[in-house]
Amino acid sequence: MFYSINSFISSVIWGPPMLAVFLGTGPFLSVKTGFFQIFGVGRWMNLTIVDAIRKRKEPPKNDGSVSQFAALTSALAACLGTGNIAGVATALCAGGAGAVFWMWVSAILGMMTCCCENILGIKYRIRNSLGQLVGGPMLYIERGMKKPRLAKIYAFLLIGASLGMGNMTQANSVAAGLESFGVSPALTAAILTPLIFICISGGLKRISAVAEKLIPLLSIVFIGACVTVIAKNIGSVIPCFRMIIRDAFSPKAVTGFGIAKAARYGISRGVFSNEAGLGSNTVIHASADCELPAVQGMWGIFEVMFDTLFMCTITAVTILSSGVWSASGSPDGIALCAAAFESVMGKAGGGILGICICLFAFATLVAWSYYGKSGAAYLFGDKSGKYYNIIYAIATCFGCVMKLGFVWSISDIFNGLLAIPNIYALIKLSDVAIESINKEKSPRKIRGHKACYYL
Repeated sequence: MFYSINSFISSVIWGPPMLAVFLGTGPFLSVKTGFFQIFGVGRWMNLTIVDAIRKRKEPPKNDGSVSQFAALTSALAACLGTGNIAGVATALCAGGAGAVFWMWVSAILGMMTCCCENILGIKYRIRNSLGQLVGGPMLYIERGMKKPRLAKIYAFLLIGASLGMGNMTQANSVAAGLESFGVSPALTAAILTPLIFICISGGLKRISAVAEKLIPLLSIVFIGACVTVIAKNIGSVIPCFRMIIRDAFSPKAVTGFGIAKAARYGISRGVFSNEAGLGSNTVIHASADCELPAVQGMWGIFEVMFDTLFMCTITAVTILSSGVWSASGSPDGIALCAAAFESVMGKAGGGILGICICLFAFATLVAWSYYGKSGAAYLFGDKSGKYYNIIYAIATCFGCVMKLGFVWSISDIFNGLLAIPNIYALIKLSDVAIESINKEKSPRKIRGHKACYYL
């Protein structure tokens, strides 16, 4: 009964009004920047990943900060993995193949949402009592909008989302992945709980060090496995894309899902994957060694592009081209992805996926702890972190043994609630963010962008 209530609340929160908010905010910001995420692709690619590779060995120049690449990988650690694998599979089962199309829509529009979040995160960040650079929606709501009560509400919801989406969902995925190797969820909980506590006790420096090494390697392994499956079923790839487009606009009588269902699950899972609109990843980006807000904003564009447009698409095509998904009924979550891998690579495919999902989810668990910890620090002070770490570790234990459907419904509820104050702040402060972007469109003004030109 409790699960049914959660599902009902989740469906209400992610109903037409919330979908309209997400689909409306992205175009609003995109139009105001001249669709910079599309027409400025060469610009932001050069100032993000290309620049990071060129300067990858340079240490941060600001005390209490992490490198821009470390901030990116930490933010990617928080959203890559379960959202891209189990989230895509769940979207297919709940919303049909058309849900993938709506994930694309949410990603393209969410690029500018994430960009503006990062800009505001840098613009309004501060140094805490420990000398660390901290920021996020709590601070731009308080300092930019002058609404401290709303900032406290956001911080509270961020803690809830951290324990739900960032913790229990990921812990559940680790337990499910290891269960395929014969490891019971209870044993996973007993091992994972203290391990997570040790990792998160080291703060952002340790979190970013883990993410910087783990995420690129895991991405390569997972992409390689997906390409293997797709190559084996190369003749089905084009029909897969046709089905995605067709089902995104098909009436329910034809596909069994309908446009509303495809849009709801596609957008909600897209948000789960890239977090654009939630503001959560701004918490890590605000700690980056970057003094120019617009540059860190461009990292947000790259993050959404890689996370959803690329990773989610390759997962969806892997599942659909393998033939293991059916509109009439399929395994859900990781089991569906495992079936796709095993259809080509046998049991080894399931093993590769199990290892990837476990390590991806572990990285997400570690990264999301920093989000919730930041919310707790805002509400209760910088010294509350050690107590939050204990609560977070306990939640990991519960997440390992809970049912998948219950965990997802809790995550959807907190995601939706978290977005409301953040999107409100984005709209109210949009002129501040847009001004930073427009000033940095000229290549001449970005040279030597470590200097603080427009702060």
